Amino acid sequence: MTSKTIANGILRAVGILAAIVLLLYFFYIIRSVLAYLAVAVVTALIGRPIVLFLRRKLNFPNLLAVILTMLLLVGVLAGVLALFIPLITEQSKNLSLLNIDELQNSINTLYHKTTHYFGLSSHLVEDVIQDTEIEKDILRDLDIGFIPNFLNSLLDILSSASIGLFSVLFISFFFLKDSKLFQNGLLIFVPQTKEKGTINSIEKINNLLSRYFVGLLLQIFILFIIYTIVLLIVGIENAIVIAFLCALFNIIPYIGPLIGGGLMIILTMTSNLGADFSEVILPKAGYVLIGLAIGQLVDNFFSQPFIFSNSVKSHPLEIFLVIIIAGLLFGVVGMIVAVPGYTAIKVILKEFLAENKIVKSLTENL
Repeated sequence: MTSKTIANGILRAVGILAAIVLLLYFFYIIRSVLAYLAVAVVTALIGRPIVLFLRRKLNFPNLLAVILTMLLLVGVLAGVLALFIPLITEQSKNLSLLNIDELQNSINTLYHKTTHYFGLSSHLVEDVIQDTEIEKDILRDLDIGFIPNFLNSLLDILSSASIGLFSVLFISFFFLKDSKLFQNGLLIFVPQTKEKGTINSIEKINNLLSRYFVGLLLQIFILFIIYTIVLLIVGIENAIVIAFLCALFNIIPYIGPLIGGGLMIILTMTSNLGADFSEVILPKAGYVLIGLAIGQLVDNFFSQPFIFSNSVKSHPLEIFLVIIIAGLLFGVVGMIVAVPGYTAIKVILKEFLAENKIVKSLTENL
């Protein structure tokens, strides 16, 4: 190997690394556009079953089916915004969702009432916390800002996302109108010998992910109905808003229901701080806890098996491990995209590596 060959190899490697860095930087610059594309893809996947139903069952022309589907999706979005955003904005102080200091003071008051009710001294509780190697001032200095971060981000996006919303709707329209638009663009980079397998993979991924996202919406809707009924029976103010926000946290697998349930209990108890603890606050919290348990039982034994097993054809244990690994590697975002990403990977592996023993075992249900 001559010095010239080595120098050329080094230059080629440096050139490749520089190209990768520039490409990543370019993706970083256009990250908002990539986000619009991602949301548009999900929107198109959700609307796809509606378009197919209108075309195949009602014999609608493709363009008319797409227009009606987009109008339906926009109508649902407008209804959600019209119903919840004004309530969240007007009642933010009462709900303590956007006022962290007020919520923290309410939790401290609730903490003192709880310890007094059970006959516990604050020194005893602090000693127990210290013995378990938890920070002594954890209740006083508890950072609960993570709870409304998602909600505040959602409100910020909705308040300044007119361009983004238009972009998403525009892109979604053409994804629905020309279902092969993304496919044709991807085939440009695929060798001709792999085109057939790529087309089959894209079709299967579209079908599976459409069922997954529609099922996810159904899961959130079922929890919203259960939570709303429970909170209305208990007599909690702004029950519909609280139920919607807590059900929305279910988008985050495993951790989301815990956060949503904790938020519901806290809001239930802090909304009645002026009442008697033993006769009002504690019983209401108990009823809400029972409602949460019912909601999670329905979710775990009906909703999740329907979504994970039937829509993406994966074993619940398999999904659990994938979500945990994705969460460790990429955080909450990884947990959210773990199931659709893993499903797409399985479809691609089955299409191109069908004879591999490991791939066979993982994709036998696809």
